[in-house]
Formats: sequence, structure tokens, C-alpha cells
Amino acid sequence: MTDTADNLQLIVGSRNRKKTAEIAGLLAPHGIEVVSIADFPDAPVVVEDGETFADNAAKKASETASFLGQWVLAEDSGLCVDALQGAPGVYSARFSGEDTTDDANNRKLIAELNGVPAERRGAGYSCHVAVADNEGTIRLTSCGTCRGQIVDTASGSNGFGYDPHFLIPEYHQTFGELSPLVKQQLSHRARAFQRLISRLVALVRSLSTRAN
Repeated sequence: MTDTADNLQLIVGSRNRKKTAEIAGLLAPHGIEVVSIADFPDAPVVVEDGETFADNAAKKASETASFLGQWVLAEDSGLCVDALQGAPGVYSARFSGEDTTDDANNRKLIAELNGVPAERRGAGYSCHVAVADNEGTIRLTSCGTCRGQIVDTASGSNGFGYDPHFLIPEYHQTFGELSPLVKQQLSHRARAFQRLISRLVALVRSLSTRAN
């Protein structure tokens, strides 16, 4: 991360290019540039063994920042389905096994909900964000949630993960159908970043003032 709020750069601790692109879209209007950890092939893959999204976000940010000696933003997010007692939760990315695909995860989700009526298919996306300084100390955290409903039929090609099955009733569209502009206003990730950005910019300005 650079030392001015007008020219901010953060490494995003995710190798998911679609997720990084979504984060970039949220931060770009505020003059914050992001670089994917995928551009640092020597960086270790952090084992996400935390019990909560917050645990995993902090671990990814801290370990990656310590290794690279740079500021890192990491987030952990996933889907919590009421009828599945909060599953897949922190296992959202590997719900159907290690090295799986979005399609396989979605197939398992719909199979698990077979026979569950629409009124009991409530679900929530959750996102936790952590920012670590170049020594690995967590300096900022944030979280956001978004409620919706799981539908059997996938709709839309936008987004990733469970988005084509996550319906926002008020819009009568899934996350896969919503435009990126709308999703940037109401998604769990958008809400987490909305709560983070002003504090992030303020922190950088404070560090810049001290340096000068």
C-alpha cells in the first residue's frame, strides 16, 4: 500500500480472479488500486482452517503480509443456509470437496435442499474483511451480510460461486442476474467494503502525515 490516499495500492489475498475483480470495482472509485496475490507466485497458500469467516480473513491477511512485507487486504466470505444449519459456511468454496468447482458446489447445495419448501430456503451471504500492515498486524476489519433465498434453477451468468441460485426477492433476480452496478450496492461484499473504505483512507492519510 502506498502512503497517499490518492494513490493507494493493496495486495488482495485471493487467487480468485473474479473475486479480485469485484473488489477492484468496489475500491477503484476511491482511488484504491488492487493487485492479486496470484501475481506473486512465491507467496504461500494460506490454510483456511479458522472456525469463522473473520478468523480466515485475518489469517490470510496477516500471513500473506508478513511473507511479502507489504500491506494486504484479505476477505473470507460464504453462504449460510438456514435449513442446513448455516452450512456450507466457511466451507463454501469447498462444499463438495477440495479442488472442486462452482458447478459441483451448486449441485450439492440443491441436492441438500431437495424437498425443502421455498419458505424455508432463506440464506445469507456473509463477508469479513481484514487489512494487515507490512509486518502482519491487523489494522482494520469489517463485515457485511445480505439476505436472500436459494432457488433450484440457476439464473444469470454474472458473479460466481452460488450467485446464480441466490435470489434477492425484492428484485426478483438472482445475484447472477443482477447488474454489477446493482450488486455493488447491496451485496455482502459491497456492504463490508462500504464500512471499510472511509477508515482505510483515513488510516493511510494518518500514516502519510506521520511520515512527513
